Amino acid sequence: WSNFAPPFSELIENGSIIVEDGIIKEVASGEIKSDAKAVIDCAGKFLMPGLIDLHFHAYSASFDMHYLDTMPDAFLVSHAVRHLEGALDRGFTTVRDPGGGDIGLALAIEKNLINGPRFYYGGKALSQTGGHGDMRNPREKDLCNCAYSGVICQIVDGADEVRKVARGELHRGADHIKVFISGGVASPSDPIWMQQFTMDELQAAVEEARTRRKYVIAHCHTDDGARRCVEAGIRSIDHATSISPQTAELIAKTGNTYTVPTVAVIQQILTVGAESGMSAENREKAAGALESMLGSIETCRRAGVKVGLGTDVFGTDYHNMQSNEFRYRSEVESPLETLRSATSVNAEIMQRAGELGCIAPGARADMIVLDGNPLNDVSIFERYATHMPVVIKNGTVKRHQL
Repeated sequence: WSNFAPPFSELIENGSIIVEDGIIKEVASGEIKSDAKAVIDCAGKFLMPGLIDLHFHAYSASFDMHYLDTMPDAFLVSHAVRHLEGALDRGFTTVRDPGGGDIGLALAIEKNLINGPRFYYGGKALSQTGGHGDMRNPREKDLCNCAYSGVICQIVDGADEVRKVARGELHRGADHIKVFISGGVASPSDPIWMQQFTMDELQAAVEEARTRRKYVIAHCHTDDGARRCVEAGIRSIDHATSISPQTAELIAKTGNTYTVPTVAVIQQILTVGAESGMSAENREKAAGALESMLGSIETCRRAGVKVGLGTDVFGTDYHNMQSNEFRYRSEVESPLETLRSATSVNAEIMQRAGELGCIAPGARADMIVLDGNPLNDVSIFERYATHMPVVIKNGTVKRHQL
């Protein structure tokens, strides 16, 4: 499947691809004469771009945030290694970590100490005091007067502090900056409908990201929050749980604002939330979220919004639910729409169109081979152990079972 750029894509029968130094050099509809040292015969199987997950937390060992924040560092990193290696094994050759991911993990992957996917990180996400990223228990005495900074999130208040912290994350190599613009499920004190951060604070983050030609991601469950994202110039609206037709039209008109639904995490909370470490009180917050998010995907599609794909799964024992995102979304969109979201559209959101998420000359050689056509059955990704014989990242074969 050669996916050049949305909305264009085509299936090539008996095609051939030449890869050199991690880059795709040539794509042809027939055989190519080459003196390549290594040849992989896919024998009529389905080859496509590697998958991209735009909402992946490497340090997401548990939904119990207190437990997560107090884990010994080596133990926490060990969980991250398991998560990252598992993602690549499932065919996700690129992940974006919008909360917690850091330069240490990026360097470990770059130096092949971790066999993981391409790793784009934003450092710790920014939250106001009492916002979605403030994981302190309001019923307990605060023994430290210092600002909260956990594994996933950190507290910042005021435009000047947002600027300073954003500059620090960008200095440490962050690919993006993430802010919480609405309440959320896992946090202890904020209702989902809560409006978070002032416009001055949000615009400070956007301005700082733009100085390095980067962008801002927003955790956003509400329609009001999505409108504020557009107003502030935020590029990636993650979760996008409740989007009205009017707001969807507003998002579509910008041309550079996208939604990134995360259906897998909602399914996880509803089915195995307790086992994943989430309290009953927090699980109640997710009531109605699944229907709302699926409806918002339909609404955004109708309005012409470019819809990406994320998963946001927590809990080491449940990370394989990452592959279920495709089947969950099949209720409201076609396989081709979902696959474009997970490849070329996600690459565009990351400002890497033509480099990632496509099979075309000049693109990075990130590819997977399937024993079946995902355009006919997207659940095939859940059978990655038996139906994904080849995974290639940057031209290097990570799995070869043909």
